[in-house]
Parts: sequence; C-alpha cells; structure tokens
Amino acid sequence: MTQAMHLILIVEDEPALRNILRALFEAQKFRVVEAATAARGEIEARTHKPDLMLIDLGLPDGDGVTVIRRVRSWSAVPIIVLSARTMEVEKIAALDAGADDYVTKPFSATELLARVRAALRRNARREDGTSVWIFGSVQVDLARREAHGQAGSIHMTPLEYRVLERLVRQAGLVVRQDQLIREVWGPDRQGDTRSLRVCIKNLRNKLEPDPRRPQFLVTEVGLGYRLRAEQLPQTDGS
Repeated sequence: MTQAMHLILIVEDEPALRNILRALFEAQKFRVVEAATAARGEIEARTHKPDLMLIDLGLPDGDGVTVIRRVRSWSAVPIIVLSARTMEVEKIAALDAGADDYVTKPFSATELLARVRAALRRNARREDGTSVWIFGSVQVDLARREAHGQAGSIHMTPLEYRVLERLVRQAGLVVRQDQLIREVWGPDRQGDTRSLRVCIKNLRNKLEPDPRRPQFLVTEVGLGYRLRAEQLPQTDGS
C-alpha cells in the first residue's frame, strides 16, 4: 500500500526546539513545515493546509490563542498547544479558542507523538469511530492514509485525502462546494471551483468502477457533492 504522509505545521519561536521537533516527526515519517511567528503561522496554515498544527502560545508578535481562533474560523485542522504556560485559565482559554489538546513543556517525546497520532485518528474518523471505507472493490483507511484495490495499492495525494476526509465526515449528506474549498484550500481560494472539480475527477478515476457514472462520489447539481460508501467497523480497539 502507499501512504500519504501527514503534514505537521510547527509554530514555535525557539529554533532549537523547532529543530528537535522536526527531527522527532521526520523520524516518524511525518512531513514538517515551520513558522517562528504568529503571522507566519497563519500564512503557512493557509498555504500548506497542514493535517495538524502544533503551536506555542508565547510568540514574539502575538498570542497563539489568537492564531488558533483565526485558523479555527475556516479550518477544522487538529490543533495541539505546546506551551510552558501551566495555569489552568490559560489552558482553558486555548481549548475554548478551538485547540484540541494541550501539552506542557518540558514534554515527553513519546507522549507528544501519542497525542499527535490520537488527534490525527480522531480527525480521520467519524463519531462512530470508523476510519476504513469501502468503495466497491477499493478499501481506503483514512487514519493510515492507505488505499488498495484488486490491482494492489492506489496512490492518492495529500490533497485528495483531505477532500475525501471532509466528505467522509458528512457521508450521506450534501457537502457544499464552498465548504470543501474553504476547508481544503483555504478562504483565500474561495470560488476556485475548478481545482475542486479536478480533484473530484481524480478521486473518481481512482475509486469508481466507472468514473463517468459515479456511484460513490455523487454530484448534487448546484450544491456540491455527496459521498455514498460502505463503512467497516473499527476493530483495533483504539
């Protein structure tokens, strides 16, 4: 099987710590993007659409809570705070702003990796805990970012996985085009329906028995797309 490596955005002003985090994540086959300021963090989030953000609260040009709030206004990306601030009120403020988890410095590398993997799994699964989906003879594991069919492994790009993840979260329901564009490409690309259509076409070519007559990734004319696929129960106990 092929795996599209998750992209992690690290927003941290200490170069030494950024280097440690980059080495830690790259050793685990994650891709990494870095930002040293709040302003740069927002730019990188919009540009790269990471699968997870790791952010410090004490940044030189602003508070990380503000960055969290702004990113959360247009993206559902998992956000983990990594901060030396230990007061409960500060943790609550970060979580209320939209952070998913809070890790206090100094941290255990093993614990941080576990928190990151858990956040990525939660993001990939629906409320029922399902991450594996069936499209005819094709099986896609969104948590592992792997896909295979009768002919073997199927390569999907990180962008294609992000679109598919958004559709899975609302499987059976209409997902509007503007919502998909905002969450996958970012608010700056609002109205870029061409990129979305190209991505949907590529997904159909890889997942549909007959891409010209889609059974699973269905167009709702004038609205958006609806995902029709079978799900497998979660069996790994996590």
